[in-house]
Amino acid sequence: MHRKLEPKLLSVLKEGYTFKQFQGDLMGGLTVGVVALPLSIALAIASGVKPEQGLYTAIVAGFVIAILGGSRVQISGPTGAFVVIVYGIVQKYGYDGLVVATLLAGVMLVIMGLARMGALLKFVPYPVIVGFTSGIALIIFSSQVSDILGLRIEKVPADFVEKWIEYARNISHIDLNTVGVGLASLLIIVLWPKVTHRVPGQLIAILAVTVAVQYFQLPVDTIESRFGGMPTGLPMPHLPTVTWPIFQQMFAPAITIAILAALESLLSSVVADGMTGTRHRSNMELVGQGAGNIASAVFGGIPATGAIARTATNIKSGGKTPFAAVIHSVFLLLVLVLIGKWAAMIPMATLAAVLIVVAYNMSEWREFKHLLKSPKGDIAVLLATFLLTVFIELTVAIQVGILLAAFLFLQKMSAESRVDVITNTLDEDEEFKSRDMSKIDIPKGIEVFEVYGSLFFGAVSQFKESIRVVANKPKVIILRMRQVPTIDASGIHILEELVRDSHASGCIIVFSAVSRSVYRVMRNSGFIDLVDRKNFAPDIFGALEIARKHLDQGDIERTRQ
Repeated sequence: MHRKLEPKLLSVLKEGYTFKQFQGDLMGGLTVGVVALPLSIALAIASGVKPEQGLYTAIVAGFVIAILGGSRVQISGPTGAFVVIVYGIVQKYGYDGLVVATLLAGVMLVIMGLARMGALLKFVPYPVIVGFTSGIALIIFSSQVSDILGLRIEKVPADFVEKWIEYARNISHIDLNTVGVGLASLLIIVLWPKVTHRVPGQLIAILAVTVAVQYFQLPVDTIESRFGGMPTGLPMPHLPTVTWPIFQQMFAPAITIAILAALESLLSSVVADGMTGTRHRSNMELVGQGAGNIASAVFGGIPATGAIARTATNIKSGGKTPFAAVIHSVFLLLVLVLIGKWAAMIPMATLAAVLIVVAYNMSEWREFKHLLKSPKGDIAVLLATFLLTVFIELTVAIQVGILLAAFLFLQKMSAESRVDVITNTLDEDEEFKSRDMSKIDIPKGIEVFEVYGSLFFGAVSQFKESIRVVANKPKVIILRMRQVPTIDASGIHILEELVRDSHASGCIIVFSAVSRSVYRVMRNSGFIDLVDRKNFAPDIFGALEIARKHLDQGDIERTRQ
């Protein structure tokens, strides 16, 4: 197997797994398991599915990704990034539709990893990532308002604007008991780190508030009153029936899930690399994420990906190898089997408080504020992605954000592509510093152009405009292309037009200092044969010699005939 597609767990075993590493993994796995317990339940509820399905995801997907993934310390499971897309799929297609979408996304991720596409995902612009992450955070916060205020709205609208209109209509129905439970939970989560970082504030809030609610018999919604009891084990694996119409319907949502899973997991891996000084294998991580999502869907879970906060917690708690993620999954399984039924007593307002803190941490408001000082194009990408995520749909937001960023990039690149007449300033060039300029003469009838930047489809109009600056057509045009790193079919096409037009007017084109990569494209396209190989020179001196020969031999007259 290619080393880049070797799971990190296998590499750890080859290196030799020590008892000291196990001690660190045990502490890291148990700590992050405690953190993942309330988060998995809360994220599942926010996604519109049953609370136990979040645990299924953390257990099954977390275990499989730990075994097959490409990161040493990655912790995977349900994350806030999926809440919006999962909730939308469940509302429109039901859980069966989500299972199909998750399976397809898993297959896509595996294919992406095998096709070595891990590096390509690094090119998603940062304003797009911050824009949709901040938008998701706002949506998650909005989805928890009803539970933390005790509004008891029977069916909260999925649309952002309609949701807040419904809240406004029911604001007079605030339940003070629920508000008290929610505020107490928030205060414990926020203030507990001042006491210790060893035990997560979310766990303390859930334990303390749940006990208080039961002791004082407070009339607030709990998991049990909303969803019924919690199971005490994993469900039997089940594969859905996938028909062609269902496949067509779920293909687009599956692409969104796959892209989100890939982005989140690779971002988390990069953060982990920075904290540990290690290096993840992006392609193997995609394969592991794909396999984990397939397994999650088979065992009744939801989409999973690498969780940045849980991965950081694992590292800070001593986790060193993928065995920490395995221990985290085994811990959650034991919790589900042994004390799962007690989890049904957790108040919904407490879970809402957990998610509000998650939303705040996801919001990246400091980065958002900082990006507002960026160039106007980046600000446009940021705001477009953010607003489309909140008011339209996450899928549309990512597509538009990436396309808008791509167009802005092409605009910048095309602006840097130009052609200048340098005939009269050629002796000032650094190539001539070691030459005796008294022996170099540029005869009348020769014009020298310097081409700057890539010649691609976004820059050809700029090139055409620049080449028109010559009022009197010369007999020979030298195109100096030492600063042209790349060329595409559009660039070749515009050069072909230039050569044909020049020949029609009795002018010869000579090319100077064409790079190997550009020359290769010209040769493969047949452009070299059109121009004639003898009209290419390695430098400007050779190009001037070729130009003089054309003038002396009367090639121009023969071209006209």
